[in-house]
Amino acid sequence: MFHLIFGLPWLVVLLRFIQPLPWLWSVKLLVAGLLLVASQYHLFNKLSSGSVFSPEFPRPLVIGFNLLMATLILLAVFQIALDVVSVVVTPFLGHFPAVPPELRYAMGAIALGLSAYGVAQAVRVPPVKNIEVAIRNLPPAFEGYRLLQLTDLHISRLFPASWTREVVERSNALGVDLMVVTGDFIDGSLQDRRADVAPLAGLRAPDGILAIPGNHEYYFDYQTWMQHDASLGMRMLLNDHAVIQRGDDKLVVAGVTDLAALGGPSPAPDLAAALEGAPQDAPVILLEHQPRLAPRSAEAGVALQLSGHTHGGMVVGLDRLVARANNGFVSGRYEVGGMTLYVNNGTALWPGFALRLGRPSELTVITLRKG
Repeated sequence: MFHLIFGLPWLVVLLRFIQPLPWLWSVKLLVAGLLLVASQYHLFNKLSSGSVFSPEFPRPLVIGFNLLMATLILLAVFQIALDVVSVVVTPFLGHFPAVPPELRYAMGAIALGLSAYGVAQAVRVPPVKNIEVAIRNLPPAFEGYRLLQLTDLHISRLFPASWTREVVERSNALGVDLMVVTGDFIDGSLQDRRADVAPLAGLRAPDGILAIPGNHEYYFDYQTWMQHDASLGMRMLLNDHAVIQRGDDKLVVAGVTDLAALGGPSPAPDLAAALEGAPQDAPVILLEHQPRLAPRSAEAGVALQLSGHTHGGMVVGLDRLVARANNGFVSGRYEVGGMTLYVNNGTALWPGFALRLGRPSELTVITLRKG
């Protein structure tokens, strides 16, 4: 599917951008061939690891593929926009307008520049984002309680051990009470990622590290990854909850498995099971990787749902399409039936499309306030 999808922009660029340029045919063929290789990035991923989700070649090459693929896609978008404008003005000019090569060169430079910026934004260690969330009936002992949400780490050749180590160092320096990880730890098998995820064992918070799986865990031996993540010092909330106490005051943090489990052998997400036995008068924070079922969470009395999965939509404009696939939830804070939903843009993102334009990554510190 990916091979066809990304082959179409290449055809647009070949026929409408490269072909009209006043270049030697040898140069045109060279540029077209380079972009054709870039368009088939996911095919090379599959050849390298057996999965389109896990490129297993050197990080500079992964970055290069993402840079060229993003440039190709942006060029195709710019060219289509140019052709639409040309069609619109044709009746007024009496002929289809000629496009000077200088305009195409400018389009190419802008596409390459935006792609370089967007890939750089995608692969960096993210900055800290601070938000406050008001919760009704928050016990006094939890006023000002601070938790850090990490999500969509996608630890891989693109986000290797050095990147993970820096994320851990920055996270620990924040001095929060609790850390939560809302899924998509990895892209790759345990054999390939063992060293890259190892720094996660260094995460430290007084109330511990609570975590859930995302959909990508199901693509790479779910059971093995759940056991290994737990061995790194994280408590995996697989349709389960934890109770945090401050004297007589309590706060519940519940977690569910991912919707990717539906129809498979692994436990499907079960909010009722996750809340079974939880103190009835304690506010509930729910960890759920995908945000689309937030209305169900609100009906169950959840006060705050923390999700990821969407990567914030990655690019302004593209985020509208991502929102449609996630019940309208794509980035930031939403009020859903008296519950607050926070959809995190992600600590990282899938290495198969590493581009961020207007949707930055984040280390998200959430401070609880009494509402």
